[in-house]
Parts: sequence; structure tokens; C-alpha cells
Amino acid sequence: MQKKQLMRTLLVCFSVFALLMACKHEIPVYNPPVDNGGGSGGSGGGGTVTCSPDTVYFQQQILPIIVSNCAKSGCHDASSHVEGLNLTTYSGIMRIVSPGNPGNSKLYRVIVTSNNGDRMPPPPDPRMPQEQVDLIYKWIQQGAKNNACTGGCDTAVFTYSGAVKPIITSQCQGCHSGAAPGGGIDLSTYNGVKAVANNGKLWGAVHKDPGYVAMPPAGNGLSDCQLTQIRKWLDNGSPNN
Repeated sequence: MQKKQLMRTLLVCFSVFALLMACKHEIPVYNPPVDNGGGSGGSGGGGTVTCSPDTVYFQQQILPIIVSNCAKSGCHDASSHVEGLNLTTYSGIMRIVSPGNPGNSKLYRVIVTSNNGDRMPPPPDPRMPQEQVDLIYKWIQQGAKNNACTGGCDTAVFTYSGAVKPIITSQCQGCHSGAAPGGGIDLSTYNGVKAVANNGKLWGAVHKDPGYVAMPPAGNGLSDCQLTQIRKWLDNGSPNN
């Protein structure tokens, strides 16, 4: 009797084991957001989403502004990382951002504060232009996503006002303006930009040619489209158009 009971128990166990082996379980895989904010090269942080005027994009709009104004040598770049902050990557920037809440985000508070001791970028550097402040506010309000898009650049547009100046403002002016501009180069005016256009430093820097200091020094660099816009403007005589 005990032998028959044992055999029945073994048979049940075997049947359950066979049933479990026959089942196929789908194990969910977690894919964290890709942090490509600290890359280099001319890709400009592309994306598969078509740019929308109602959305602020981290790769194309926010990262260049923060790198230009805050991730300078001796401040919050990858080498200096003052206060332990490296603001050349999405993950580093998110340490001082509360998604959806600009007022509770240190990033936003330090760029709008009236206290010069806390302001970023610090004096004697000028404050961020209001249009850049507004972009950062809107990006945080929209969830502070590590997003990117394509189609926001048109190589047919290569005037100074329509293409070159916006690139310089977002990518370069944070370092090259104010009372003590980087390298003694002030790019806050057309004449300043024209000077480096004429001597070849503008193209050498943004194209990252040998013998020139690559600009911008961190982040994704300029996209191929932006480089084409600058090259066309230079070839057209660098007019103030």
C-alpha cells in the first residue's frame, strides 16, 4: 500500500513538472532611458521624432545651453565638476531638476535668482538670455525628458540672423561673452563673430579641425545641418543678413 501511494505521488510530481516545463513565461525587460547627453561628434543628438514647435527637446535645445553657460572649465564640466556636478550629461543635469516642477528645480532657481552669490552662470558672466530661461522652464514643466528630434534644421537657411546667430547664442555665447570672455573672444555681437569668421577660427573650432580648440568643448557638438549652415554663410562672405 505504501509503495502504491509513493508511486502515485511521484506520478503527480512528474506531471506537474512536465506542465511547468511546457509553459513559456515572458519576462518583462526594463530598458532605462539612454543617456547620450555626454557624447561627442557631429550628430547633434538626433532622434526619430519630428521636431514639434510645442515641445522643448533636451538634445537639440537644453543641453547646448547648459553646456555653454554652466559646463565650463573650472565649473561644472566633466573634469572640474564643482560641487560634484557634471552638467555635460542628462543624468548629471537631472540631479538638480524636479521634472514637472521648475520652481522646485535647483537648475531653474539658480538661473533666475537675484542673489549674485548663487546665480548661475556666476558674475561677471552675463545672465542667460530670457529666451533660454524660458526654454529651460518649459522643458522642466514638460517633464524634463531626455528627448531628441529630427527635422528642426534647414540647410536652405544660412543667414546670420536666421541660422548662425541662434547657433552661436545657444552653443558658444555662454563662454564667449561678458566682461571676461573665453579666450578673449566675444561672440555676443556680429562684429565679434565676423572677426573669427574672417580669421578662420570659427570654422576650425566648430568643425574640430586639427590645431583648433574644438567648440563647443562638451556635449554633442554641432549637427551636420548646423555645420552646413555655417559653411554656407562663410562661403557667402559672412554677411550681417
